[in-house]
Amino acid sequence: MTLAGAPRIITGLWIGVSLATVSGVGQTRPVADATPTSSQIVNAFPELASDYRISADDELGIQILDVPEASGTFRVAADGGLALPLLSQPVRAEGLTPGQLADQISQRLQTSGMVSHAHVTVSVRSSRVHAITIAGAVKKPQVYPIFSKMTLLDAISEAEGLAEDAGDTAIITRGQIARRLLSVSAPASQDPTDFSTSDPSSVTVDLRRLLEDGDPKLNVDLYPGDRVTVQRAGVVYVVGAVNKAGGFSLHEDRGDMTVLKAVALANDLKSTAIAKKAVIIRKPAGAPGEDREIPVNVQKILYGRAPDQKLIANDILFIPDSSSKRALHRAGEAAAEAAALMAYRVP
Repeated sequence: MTLAGAPRIITGLWIGVSLATVSGVGQTRPVADATPTSSQIVNAFPELASDYRISADDELGIQILDVPEASGTFRVAADGGLALPLLSQPVRAEGLTPGQLADQISQRLQTSGMVSHAHVTVSVRSSRVHAITIAGAVKKPQVYPIFSKMTLLDAISEAEGLAEDAGDTAIITRGQIARRLLSVSAPASQDPTDFSTSDPSSVTVDLRRLLEDGDPKLNVDLYPGDRVTVQRAGVVYVVGAVNKAGGFSLHEDRGDMTVLKAVALANDLKSTAIAKKAVIIRKPAGAPGEDREIPVNVQKILYGRAPDQKLIANDILFIPDSSSKRALHRAGEAAAEAAALMAYRVP
């Protein structure tokens, strides 16, 4: 039964489905602007040009006029069925538009004799299929529904901003929709920031340039099914004869982390420190192997008699203490101490 006078709920998708708002559909677009046109979007993913189709695990709002006790929020089962309080058998929901499902529910209610004139409306509250995932070093990582156009900055804002230990890199792993849409855009250009024309499966964005320089090319468009992972900044550990041993995020300093900066973050050396016998313990890159021990004369660096030395993520700067009988070459103990600090990062 078609509902007389009852409005059909059409959930807006990211494409806006308002093709009339795009004035240049029939015009030739320059290669530099590789954002998919409305016609490209429809050709690559035609189901987006019609009403939203319900998927398994969608959360739906069902309103039945004059039967408030049967109204509420319900989730579509993995097999595509939707169980409702007044019906003995689930209604097939997957693949239907919200309006079509409303008609089905109305017919079933009337056939069962539960309601003489059922007026039903259906709305989509959330959808796993039409959503993006924001993970990593953001304040509120989770899955967000996306029923309108969204950019990387929009997504970071939805996640309430970057976490304190966020690094400079965001990795966007493209979902099926984005891969199909971007595959029909213009050929790849020589511009490394033209993400619409690069490998559609994954995009790496320099957040430092995006946030500080406001480069619009880095504010990438997101599509349903995409996953955004904000990388955490690396950590260096300072242990031994310092006043504030701990792990210090490379986010503490947007430039290079050095021995001098690490010592400053650790609130300077203790009076018992053997600064000239310090060691940097560095884990090998790539395949696991033995840690390297790099001698470093912190005393000379402090007095400007030796160049400051750069530290990289996961380095351990160990300052031996003269009060210990095993002050020299305690790399194993330093590594164990740093491991204990890995879950604790000094703010």
